[in-house]
Amino acid sequence: MLLHDLGHVPWLDSQLIYHAQARIGLEALNILAPREPYVCIGFHQQLEEEVDLAYCRERGIPVFRREVGGGAVYLDGRQVFFQLVLSKENPLAQGEKAALYQRLLEPVARAYADLGVPARYRPVNDVITAAGRKISGTGAAEIGACLVLVGNLIADFDYDTMARVLRVPDEKYRDKVFQSMRENLSTLRRETGREYSWAELAAPLVRRFAEVLGPLEPAPVPEAVRAEARALAPRFLAEEWLLKKGRRFPHGREVRIASGVNVLQHVHKSPGGLLRATLVLKEGRLEQVALSGDFFCYPQNSVEELERRLTGAPLERTGEVLEAFYATRVETPGVTVADWLEVLGAKGRS
Repeated sequence: MLLHDLGHVPWLDSQLIYHAQARIGLEALNILAPREPYVCIGFHQQLEEEVDLAYCRERGIPVFRREVGGGAVYLDGRQVFFQLVLSKENPLAQGEKAALYQRLLEPVARAYADLGVPARYRPVNDVITAAGRKISGTGAAEIGACLVLVGNLIADFDYDTMARVLRVPDEKYRDKVFQSMRENLSTLRRETGREYSWAELAAPLVRRFAEVLGPLEPAPVPEAVRAEARALAPRFLAEEWLLKKGRRFPHGREVRIASGVNVLQHVHKSPGGLLRATLVLKEGRLEQVALSGDFFCYPQNSVEELERRLTGAPLERTGEVLEAFYATRVETPGVTVADWLEVLGAKGRS
């Protein structure tokens, strides 16, 4: 397998390279970091629910929507990314996604141990310290004929900017977000009190992944990948893509529009991530449905299919709709039918 140890690259390249590799079908392991800071949101998120876009634009901080699930995050050169692109035919990419996460994230935990921070894999897709603090942001997606796993070694982290770029209801809530991040997200610098060179960070990642992947061949990024990345740039930089999910309904937890017609917004935290549901409920029937959040779904476009299946369904029949949906071999690691019933407001009614 090819190994691309690229050092610091333009921020857009830090996302487009693996998207291009997956479309071409070229297996590789990338080790890189963004030269400039930016905000990256998950495939299933609604931008205006998660990010203070006006603040980012005022500060010149780019915002990018990736084709990988998960949440919004502020990224900069103090985080070393690993990006693994595997053919779906590769034995390492086979099986349920929960098992795949464990198989491919244990090397990351071992790399942290090599750097002096005892760490372990925690389902669904976390790497945590001995004290239970998250120390790597990770995610996976199926893109083209490939499975992509992305994540990072966090040498240091800008908690202040991360808390500022998130969209929150008020400053008191922002303070709570900041404090929660400080308590639950750690870094190599916090754990060890020291800084690391690029070589010190990259070497254990490469060594530990090689134990699972087999021999890695250092190489420059092929021109075919560079060309595909350039071709993808207009699409990924388009406003239409960034606002993909959009804000389709009024805000508020529940708004009565007319007799028997209500707009509802529910949030539920499942083991697999945050779920949001914005619904138009008319005479007990789901007339419109918008689902978003920082969860993972395979295939990734299945969320739109679930919205379609739920639209028009009586609220008390949503359990049947969900069971039929999962019978199509959709996977949402850490998110179950019970979680969807909770966020739809249908728990106990199906």
